[in-house]
Amino acid sequence: MGQERVSKEFVSLVQQNEGIIYKVASFYADAENPIGDLYQEIVLNLWKGYSSFRGESKFSTWIYRIALNTCVSFFRRKKVKPDYVENLPEIRDEIDHKDEQIQELYKLINKLGNIEKALILLYLEDKPYKEIAEITGISVTNVATKINRIKEKLRKMSAENE
Repeated sequence: MGQERVSKEFVSLVQQNEGIIYKVASFYADAENPIGDLYQEIVLNLWKGYSSFRGESKFSTWIYRIALNTCVSFFRRKKVKPDYVENLPEIRDEIDHKDEQIQELYKLINKLGNIEKALILLYLEDKPYKEIAEITGISVTNVATKINRIKEKLRKMSAENE
C-alpha cells in the first residue's frame, strides 16, 4: 500500500471518528493542557500506531484505547491530576446547560482519577462492558466491579455536596 494512500485512509478514519477524540480530550483537558494539545497528542499516537492496527477490534474501540492511554500517560508523565475544567466545549455543547444535575455530574467526574474517568466516560457512552474491557485491558468482571465502585463514589461525592 502506498504511503499517500495510507495517509489519506488515516485522515479519513480520523475525521470519521473525531468526536471520540474530542470527547476523550475534553474529559482530560484543563487550563494548562487545552483540548487542542491533547487532541494533537492523540492523533500523533494514532498515526504512530496505525500501521499496527490489525482490525481485531472495531476501529472506534482502537481509537478509544489509544486516546485514553494517551491522556492517562500524558498526565502520568506530568504527574498532574487535571482540575475541574470550566469549559468542556464538545461535551457542554451536547448537554442542556439548564440541567444542573448533569452539570453537577460532570463536575464530580472531573474530580475522579484518570482511570476512573476513562471507565465512566465509556460507560456513559453506552459501551458494553466487553468493549470497555477491550479498550482498557481490564477483565469484564473487573470493569463491572470498578464501574459499580465509581458509581457509588459519585453518589457519596454528590451527597457530600448537598
